[in-house]
Amino acid sequence: MGSTERKYELCGPFLPRRHPSFKTSAEIVGEARRILRAQSTQRPCTPRDAQRQLFARSSVRADHSNRPSSTFSLHAQNFDFGDSRPSSGTRLSPLEHKTKIPFPGHDDISKSSPKPPTDPQDTRRPLLRMRTRLLRATSLTALPPLAPRTDAPQERLHQDPAKKLPPAHYFVSGDHKEVSGVPHLSAPRRSQSESSRLLQCSVDSGVGSDEVRSGQRTDLDASGKNNTSAGAESRWDPIAPLLQQLKAVAAGGSGEASLEHLCDLCVALQDALAEAGMLGPHHCKKRSSILRTLFQLIDLNSPRLHMHVAELSLALHVSGNNLLNICKLIFQISRSEDNDILFQNNSVLDLLLGLLLREDASTCGEALFYCAGAIKFLSGNAAIVHLLLEKNFMSTAHDFIQKLCRADDTRVTIAGHILVQLTATLRNLADHPEARPFFVSYCLMSDLCLVLQRHCQDQDVCTNVSRIYSKLSSYAECRLTLAQTPDCYQLFLELLSKHHQKQDLVVRLLFTLGNLTAKSDEARQRLFRCEASVDTLLRLYDDYQLREDGPTPLAGEREAEDVLVKLVRVLANMCIHEDVGAALASNTTCIQLLMETLELRSVEENEELTVNVAAAINNLTFYRKESAVLRRSQLAIAQLMLKLVLSSNMAAMLEATRVYGNLSQSKDVRDFIMQNKVHRFVVTLLDSKNPDLCFSACGVLTNLALDPPNRAGLSREGAATKLTDCLGDLGAGDWQLAAQLCQALWNMSGGGGPETLLAAQDRKSLLEILTSYLDAEEVRRGAEDEDYHRELWELEFRPVALKLYRAWSIK
Repeated sequence: MGSTERKYELCGPFLPRRHPSFKTSAEIVGEARRILRAQSTQRPCTPRDAQRQLFARSSVRADHSNRPSSTFSLHAQNFDFGDSRPSSGTRLSPLEHKTKIPFPGHDDISKSSPKPPTDPQDTRRPLLRMRTRLLRATSLTALPPLAPRTDAPQERLHQDPAKKLPPAHYFVSGDHKEVSGVPHLSAPRRSQSESSRLLQCSVDSGVGSDEVRSGQRTDLDASGKNNTSAGAESRWDPIAPLLQQLKAVAAGGSGEASLEHLCDLCVALQDALAEAGMLGPHHCKKRSSILRTLFQLIDLNSPRLHMHVAELSLALHVSGNNLLNICKLIFQISRSEDNDILFQNNSVLDLLLGLLLREDASTCGEALFYCAGAIKFLSGNAAIVHLLLEKNFMSTAHDFIQKLCRADDTRVTIAGHILVQLTATLRNLADHPEARPFFVSYCLMSDLCLVLQRHCQDQDVCTNVSRIYSKLSSYAECRLTLAQTPDCYQLFLELLSKHHQKQDLVVRLLFTLGNLTAKSDEARQRLFRCEASVDTLLRLYDDYQLREDGPTPLAGEREAEDVLVKLVRVLANMCIHEDVGAALASNTTCIQLLMETLELRSVEENEELTVNVAAAINNLTFYRKESAVLRRSQLAIAQLMLKLVLSSNMAAMLEATRVYGNLSQSKDVRDFIMQNKVHRFVVTLLDSKNPDLCFSACGVLTNLALDPPNRAGLSREGAATKLTDCLGDLGAGDWQLAAQLCQALWNMSGGGGPETLLAAQDRKSLLEILTSYLDAEEVRRGAEDEDYHRELWELEFRPVALKLYRAWSIK
């Protein structure tokens, strides 16, 4: 049969450690399956509020008085009818010359005083030249040149040269002169109707247009009138009647027919304004009159009509108090799910997204807050989620987050309120498969880390982001992107330490870390190498370990158990990395906390926790030879595993059996197993026909059979016969299991010794099974992955099966 040394190599303990340089791919796969296992657990449930609210009941802002209100009433009187056009942002340059201020009685006052024109025909020319120069030097709010009036009374065009000016101070600016303290004398006084018509002409001629900004004069026709005036009047013709109808119908009542008619009129008005080019950030003709008419409709109780008012107002780029009230109006409409359909067939969503990109939190933060709140409510509707993705919401969210995170510290409060709404929206979108790729393509995974860094003190923001990560980290592409985000591991640890008392935040961060470390050796190492990583995790473990005589727990029993389940999973996954596992196996606090949990908890009441703890101990006991702590504690651990093996829970029995498979490499533990009759339960597991249970039980039997006194006891329990039955039933589909079954049979025969473990009929069955399996052509036939199965068969099963076949064929 060969030398004693070669016999001992096969008749050895269960799963001996091999030198890494000699591992084949099949051995690596087998070792990962047999010993070190990443743990899985359920994702924490995201609570849903029964009603649409700005802040959940669990929010730290729920009872704060300094947060924006979610309940308010809006009426027409709340709006400013004289809404002004948003500022162009252009600032005037300071005057470069020094102001000259002549004093009364100065000899040269008369030289600087304006002289009345002597010729009525020349009255307008100096005025036009002067105002043209003014327009070149001023901002967009300046008016263009005024057209001359040929029908103005002649007496108003003349000034009495003998009439003296009242005392005044004068200042000189550029090439023109103005009087401070008295009315401008450079323009004749006009009637109200004339001024109104001139203002209309000036607006329609394009105040703030490229021509005015470049300093070009508006051309006058032969009659002296502005050429654009007639065009403006023609564009206004279809709009004026619509406003009159709106006023008349609104005054007539709020019946269903009237409301329907008002909605149609609003649509027609918006179409007419768009056709005339009067929408957008620039003033349109009679803007105040349009807004006054629209805002009066707010008092009518009709969400559909309010939507039309809001859409038109946003299209006109209202600002200030009116913008805030319009955002509040949209927010009110969005609070009812019945109104969701109103947002699906108009441009309101586009206008809201444009608002997020255009406006700044420092100037209209509260309006942006209600805007983000409305979008959050709507994101609970799957149809609107699809619309948001079509309208590139994810790109808008990326840009908006970048803008908010660049904000000054003085805006942190309102920025935090806005981010609560925005991150809640992203949390809703993370549930939709079509949205998940955009989190990667628009760098939102790293954006959210930036949010955590800037708002690490804000528990609501951090909790929302943790919910997003807990959802997305369950998917490979998102998980890989997050794992590659710089410093995310250190950031998560700092948040766990800072907010260790907030259970819903802690449990989600731990779940995310568990996902990151489940399949990545690099993630396990990076987490371990973070500053105070193990200390932070173990301190959390101690805080949430419920003890009868301990301090007041940080959470209820179920909440604390959920934290421990996720935390133990992180530790179990980290142990898969060889260096990390060896370090944790030598950590006394870690081993003591795990053992304490098994002492305090029962399988029946705390199934998932006890199973995860047993799995973590299984991974740690893989490094038993390298850890003095585990060697000292192995008998105590074996005692704790008893209640799991004796339970009726199959998952607990499986994990406990795996632990015994590692610990039974020790003679003391093997004696403990035999003395406490544990081997009987292990043999019984072979009847389960469950490949994982049989594999683990077979490993324990392999180690127990090392000691000659144990073989007789195993034989009396029918271990050899059951091993043979498992080989016939399961071996053909699982070559790793088949190899371990043959190893157990080999050890029970004393490495090919004279022991007789099987009856004649059982020996015949064993030889037939081995003959069949050793037929390479039959074995390889029908394999899905031929190369993989051939490697498992040739490297793991065939050597031990041949030895076993030769030994039993001689007998």
